Amino acid sequence: MGLEGAKLELEVEMKAVREYYKSGKTREESWRRAQLLGLAKLLEEREGEIYKAIKEDLGKHHVEAYRDEIGVLVKGVDVALRSLKHWMSPTRAKLPFIAYPTTAHTVPEPLGLILVISSWNLPFGLSIEPVIGAVAAGNAVVIKPSELSPASSALLAKLIPIYLDPQAVKVVPGDAQVGQQLLDLKWDKILFTGSPKVGQIVMAAAAKHLTPVCLELGGKCPAVFDHLSSSWDKKTAVNRLLAAKFGSCAGQACIAVDYALVEKKHVSELVDLLKAKIKEMFGDNPRELNTVARIVNKHNFSRLRKLMGDPSVKSTIVHGGSFDEHNLFIEPTIMVDPPLESSLMTEEIFGPFLPIITLDKIEDSIEFIKARPRPLAIYAFTNDDKLKKRILSETSSGSVTFNDAIVQYIAETLPFGGVGESGFGRYHGKFTFEMFSHEKAVMSRGFLIDFWFRFPPWNDHKLNLFKVAYRLDVIGIVLTVLGLKKSKIN
Repeated sequence: MGLEGAKLELEVEMKAVREYYKSGKTREESWRRAQLLGLAKLLEEREGEIYKAIKEDLGKHHVEAYRDEIGVLVKGVDVALRSLKHWMSPTRAKLPFIAYPTTAHTVPEPLGLILVISSWNLPFGLSIEPVIGAVAAGNAVVIKPSELSPASSALLAKLIPIYLDPQAVKVVPGDAQVGQQLLDLKWDKILFTGSPKVGQIVMAAAAKHLTPVCLELGGKCPAVFDHLSSSWDKKTAVNRLLAAKFGSCAGQACIAVDYALVEKKHVSELVDLLKAKIKEMFGDNPRELNTVARIVNKHNFSRLRKLMGDPSVKSTIVHGGSFDEHNLFIEPTIMVDPPLESSLMTEEIFGPFLPIITLDKIEDSIEFIKARPRPLAIYAFTNDDKLKKRILSETSSGSVTFNDAIVQYIAETLPFGGVGESGFGRYHGKFTFEMFSHEKAVMSRGFLIDFWFRFPPWNDHKLNLFKVAYRLDVIGIVLTVLGLKKSKIN
């Protein structure tokens, strides 16, 4: 089938999905609940197949795959099932006295046909988590998984039609050309996770149809490493820092730590702790122990090797630095004070390199962060409340986590999303439901009472009544009506 034929077939298929949505079936609570139960069953019954696909695509250990993807999804589905009735219920709205006697509420209604374009680094998590909120909100959904995780993409295409309503939830695998064909169609909301470059393409395509977009783009997430007096605090912080760098898809995650900031006088101690903990956590040979995921493909491997090919960067390596091209594996690597103008420090790394930048004093970290694009997350390991307050008030980021990293992602009670260059829009838990819903305002009045002064013809007496009414001054209204109070007319 030629390009035009494939495009036409896709258009016909998407038209059928939209018609199914228009039938009203997806709005029914029973349908929404059935889809969530189907997802729960998929995750339970096909756990082994999911492990295998993620292993094939990224070389992840199955425990890491469960921690970062399957477990998060199981929890997310459970929360949605328990909360569905509450999420769907109208919310009463307060009204000003001038509207009396009136009642009002907001009703969440589905947006319609949703397109989810997911990324390869969390191939199941980033594909299915948005679907949880989208179907809970009563939408039809089309998932475009990444072609860079082919095993996971193929498994999603196989399993979703088995466990969910195939007329309303579809997987469309394929390359960038298929993605562009999808973007040429009209959607009611698009969620894209990936690079800023592709994000611009998504926004440009969505603008043609005035389609709202949520972009999750990532960025260089810093870790501020303050001096911690307790040895326990230091070791715990280093463990968490390493797990958020090398133990999360080998640093190939939008919320992974990108670089660390520390005072010059403490850098030697930090490096020694990192070296010791890397050996303890990942072993002498991380590839053989399968404790660090591999690089997704040769293109990204070459990109990372090029970052390290700069002699001015290579000379700053204090740990690691070995490459295994055949197995697409890169050793956890630490460098101290690489040039700030190098690609390593101006591009998102998305790999197992941890640059450490030294500062005269840790408070300088705030200006350092502010001088760069706003990150998806800021991590700060500190017990200094003053520093915490300054980070919160003087920097901007999608989120801030103190004394840990990445854990904010698994909290469905917190919104997940970026700001500025790191993206916009937010999801997780109820926030996903809200992102894929329209809060429709509903107002209801009777005919018994009316504020007569709201209607023409106009005079200054009515103006006075409006002035006291909009100040919610009930007594003032009574006095003005009785002629006992006059407002100054400006």
